[in-house]
Amino acid sequence: MASRPELQAPPEIFYNDDEARKYTSSSRIIDIQAKLSERALELLALPDDDVPRLLLDIGCGSGLSGETLTENGHHWIGLDISGSMLNVALEREAEGDLILGDMGQGLAVRPGVIDGAISISAVQWLCNADRSSHEPRLRLKAFFGSLYRCLARGARAVLQVYPENLAQRELILGSAMRAGFSGGVVVDFPHSTKTRKEFLVLTCGPASLSSATPQAKGEDGESCSDDEDSSGDEENQSVSVSDRHRPRKKHKLNKKVKGKEWIMQKKEKLRRKGNVVPADSKYTARKRKTRF
Repeated sequence: MASRPELQAPPEIFYNDDEARKYTSSSRIIDIQAKLSERALELLALPDDDVPRLLLDIGCGSGLSGETLTENGHHWIGLDISGSMLNVALEREAEGDLILGDMGQGLAVRPGVIDGAISISAVQWLCNADRSSHEPRLRLKAFFGSLYRCLARGARAVLQVYPENLAQRELILGSAMRAGFSGGVVVDFPHSTKTRKEFLVLTCGPASLSSATPQAKGEDGESCSDDEDSSGDEENQSVSVSDRHRPRKKHKLNKKVKGKEWIMQKKEKLRRKGNVVPADSKYTARKRKTRF
């Protein structure tokens, strides 16, 4: 089994000129990218009013996913760290505006202007420290913070990811929630090892009815209900986080203050047992001041 690309080299090195052309010329990759992009666009749930939206394609590569956005009548901005990939996109005359940049350092996009964002197989690269100065948690914080700022209020971001393990999934989702997003993870075909796909569906702003996590697809291509998903193991279940806010701490109930009568009875019992007990006075059981 081939090693994961993000474990072999940094993206700007792994996707060199040869790898970029090989990636873009593969009919299998083109088909997979088209299907994932269509599904991401479906999960964005944009209004069906034939009005073009301005979308952000994070990790756009050679523009394969951008073609799907263009075919659906939308304008898009593509961001990628690989110059070789963007050169191939220019050769293929991609219709989106292309930006060479590292999403781990934040998105250089004006606040509140993006109507939706997608990302296909890119965000999990941030979980790896390719340089001594890279800290995955800080890079994810910079990415999700800038993504939250550039999205319009109520807009969605759909990020298709391949987390290496449960810890990476929780790291990515937790970083998104701390940035202010609401939403969760949609797992299509959760019981299949080959066709299983995970989508992080995020909404810019607090949870609402419109920001509810969509249902995943099952083996027959239909939506899975919650009851069907619950039969699988914990790792294959969809993770749904409806609100970014932490649950409020329960306030402890004030204990009943013991009065003078109880203290006098307690002292009397101690005397009967033969213990040395201070003599009673006018100060017995008197509440002390908070300060002298």
